[in-house]
Amino acid sequence: MGIAADTPRILITGADGQLGWELQRSFASEGEIFAFDRSAMDLSSPDAIRSRCREIRPTLILNAGAYTAVDKAESEPDMAMRINGEAPGILAEEANKLNAVLVHYSTDYVFDGTAGSPYRETDTTAPQNVYGRTKLAGEQAVSTMAKRFATFRTSWLYGNRRHNFMLTMLRLAREREELRVVADQTGSPTWVRAVAEATRECVQSGALRIEPGIYHLTANGQTTWHGFATAILDGTAGEPRLAQRVVAINSGELAMPAKRPSYSVLSLSKLELALGHEMTDWQEQLRRCIAERKSIDSSTGAASVA
Repeated sequence: MGIAADTPRILITGADGQLGWELQRSFASEGEIFAFDRSAMDLSSPDAIRSRCREIRPTLILNAGAYTAVDKAESEPDMAMRINGEAPGILAEEANKLNAVLVHYSTDYVFDGTAGSPYRETDTTAPQNVYGRTKLAGEQAVSTMAKRFATFRTSWLYGNRRHNFMLTMLRLAREREELRVVADQTGSPTWVRAVAEATRECVQSGALRIEPGIYHLTANGQTTWHGFATAILDGTAGEPRLAQRVVAINSGELAMPAKRPSYSVLSLSKLELALGHEMTDWQEQLRRCIAERKSIDSSTGAASVA
């Protein structure tokens, strides 16, 4: 049986990343999926972007591809800008020509981290590192150029594959007796599955179900990296490990090239109003993620790190 002519054609960038993989899973029943990693669609190449868009002629573009190496971006600002800042604008141009919906993903790092309460979409942006500045440039390009779009700012993403904080903590817990984790940065750990599922709620049958604009999309609630690490180990108690304790440290002790915001909790009121329900809290998302990981491990007899 062939594919119906009116079936949505969904182009997903960053297919090998944790969010791109989850989007493929969540949108599998929503249309015909065309998912590309960097080797198949290089976001640093305008010609490659335009060529793929004109070849596929998507009705929906999910731009999960990004330059996400926050510290490395400090020494590769031009490459980060091409991928994070310029590519979204080119995707917006191509989406307009096709009358397609563009969904773009941004970050809490567009803010400076000095707020005392959750940031709203309308609050002043002031990124403190190259990564944040390039992601803000991408947001601005999409907002200025795209006609049918949603930009989702998210934060502290993790899941059961690729590289992320949760998997790093679990690996280090098997290798070290003590984990040293910063306790002076506050945010909202967010499971990539929740981001993909919320995206699907907002975009169905290739159509945007919410008003065009920027939305904050994270888990509810907040914690520090130290609190997140402690919760990860508590949730996986009983697994073989060396780690006996999680020690709280200050960011300055790590001497990382890129400055991080000390507070980057995002207000979810705009998105929750659009969806008609609240996002789940970060503890529940972590519980679900760990439960899935244990299920994968028991069915395969191997660690679920991809």
